Amino acid sequence: MHVFLVLSAVLAIAVAAIVAWPLRAQSRRLAIVVVVAMPVLALCLYALVGTPAGLDPAQREAPRTLADAVARLEAELERDPRQGEGWRLLGRAYREEGRMAEARDAFARAAKLAPEDVGAQLEYAESRAQADPQRRFDAEAIALLQRVLTLDPTQERARLFLGIAQRQAGQHAEAAATWEPLLATLGPEAAAGLRDQIDAAREASGLPPLPPADAATPDDSPAAGTHAVRVRVTLDPGFAARVRLDPEASVFVIARVPGGPPMPVAVQKHRLGELPLELTLDDSDGPMPAQKLSALPEVELLARISASGNAMPQAGDITSEPVRIALPARQPVELTLGTSP
Repeated sequence: MHVFLVLSAVLAIAVAAIVAWPLRAQSRRLAIVVVVAMPVLALCLYALVGTPAGLDPAQREAPRTLADAVARLEAELERDPRQGEGWRLLGRAYREEGRMAEARDAFARAAKLAPEDVGAQLEYAESRAQADPQRRFDAEAIALLQRVLTLDPTQERARLFLGIAQRQAGQHAEAAATWEPLLATLGPEAAAGLRDQIDAAREASGLPPLPPADAATPDDSPAAGTHAVRVRVTLDPGFAARVRLDPEASVFVIARVPGGPPMPVAVQKHRLGELPLELTLDDSDGPMPAQKLSALPEVELLARISASGNAMPQAGDITSEPVRIALPARQPVELTLGTSP
């Protein structure tokens, strides 16, 4: 640090001398004043707007313990509390230390700063249960989980937590219906464990267990249901030639109630690079168990390239023309992205 200070002082004096040199012919005293004043003014300005503590080697050392890291992060967030990621890091650190109530409050700050960030909302919902003495999801946490599934129906952890919350509330049939779509997305071991939980929930509600996993046939699979909808999604060639698109961008294929709320009754998420894409939407793609595709007499279908990665519409999204059809549908529905409205 001493070497740095000496070099800084020499540089400041040299700059002051260069600035003052043309003044020597007018006033020697004025030139001397400039040479002395400029380094002093520079030091004062740095003290006001810079980070003087950064000159201290102790401040530049990596934290040696979690407590040290937490203390530094707390100081940084006190200086600038607008850092959403900082609050999430602090919440995780508090959680590691077992300080669950403080973790919940830190995650609440992060969620408030980023209301559209599903990760921040999900961590806050989970932290509310972790801070509860009985580890229960309260009404606010449940509302957060439902909103996360509205923003992104593919969020597996939100669906898992919502099912747990429903089981805690005695809504056993609803919990089973919430969990069932996860069976198709999990690995064999995880799916087997979840199937046991679903069967327990169904038994608690008076329902029979699910049929064995290997008992399904093409005729009784959800995709062969009378209300399943086959969809083909393509990208307009002229649009693709004019616009440079990220092949990793998210494409949501959505079925919703015609003229109803924007919440999907069925949705799938894919990569833009997978287009042209053929898929089938059915009840297993429903984000919420209360509204099923198979219960609708007609449905509106659309595809959306999401700039934000969320299923709900955002500025900058590219959306196909909606197609309204009666159910059951006999023919595949064609959706084209990038055509002029």
